[in-house]
Amino acid sequence: MAELLRLFETKIKPEWIDEYGHMNVAHYITVCDWASYSYWQLMNGGRTIEERDGHEYAILETHVHYQQEVVEGEPVYVTTQMLAHDDKRFIIFHRMYRESDNALSATNEVKGLAFNLNERRIETFLPDVYERMAALQVEHDELERPPEAGAGIVLKKR
Repeated sequence: MAELLRLFETKIKPEWIDEYGHMNVAHYITVCDWASYSYWQLMNGGRTIEERDGHEYAILETHVHYQQEVVEGEPVYVTTQMLAHDDKRFIIFHRMYRESDNALSATNEVKGLAFNLNERRIETFLPDVYERMAALQVEHDELERPPEAGAGIVLKKR
């Protein structure tokens, strides 16, 4: 049975807190960006950045839905779901939860692409990275698609 990835967890840092006493909106992306990096590490089979020799990724788009506030020191974890990919791009979907009550705090849809840091250009994924993505895609295609996925900004409540 297919399961969401749980690759990243952290505690909310004091420097992420705003004047309202909860995590500032920018840092929801900070937490989810670390989850994206953890996903990338998994797709690379644990190779270090030096071993990857410039074959990396770059984020093109990100969309956040804020659900519940989190406060300083609160433990959170992020699940990741593979939504789509091709030979140069991927779309993943993060859900950030408060550890204390498993309340969904935010979702973050992310579009990334294969990027060669040495040549500063888009490239195709390395074959083994692509194979891992394809295998995960098959598994995650069994999961329900998140209702927030692909949703743009609208004025009225959905």
